[in-house]
Amino acid sequence: MKKLLFIGGAVLLLFIVLVVLQNISQNKQLADNKLYDKEDLHPETVKQLSDKNYQNVIMPDALEKKLSTESDVVVYFFSPTCPACQQSTAPLMEAAELEGVHIDQYNLLEYEKGWEDYHIEATPTIVYFKDGEEVDRLKGVGDVTAFQTFLKQTK
Repeated sequence: MKKLLFIGGAVLLLFIVLVVLQNISQNKQLADNKLYDKEDLHPETVKQLSDKNYQNVIMPDALEKKLSTESDVVVYFFSPTCPACQQSTAPLMEAAELEGVHIDQYNLLEYEKGWEDYHIEATPTIVYFKDGEEVDRLKGVGDVTAFQTFLKQTK
């Protein structure tokens, strides 16, 4: 019986240590957060903070401001928990670099109001706004070539 209690206590202690280490790691990443205007980020968003493919995050107010000035904007609506987004982001960002197009990234997991505000039905969705008005959108997974074709119209 004592042996069983000892093993149970050791497992519990190990679990507590792992949770504490995870929290310390997440807090360090959040302390370095320069992309989001809030601190209570979803763990999947925290994982993307240092990913080079997710460095063009735009806040909802900043996007509204861009659109109100009738700017031309390409917005990638994504969720860090979306497998299709995880598959599409790298080719999309590569296509954007090849075409010389800046893409603003709107995180729908953190800013859920975007689903309604921009009539997003699924992620990933890329929307091209010209003079502040939506011109075209592309939904779903794509490769570099498909994204390049879509982005060519934004020039």
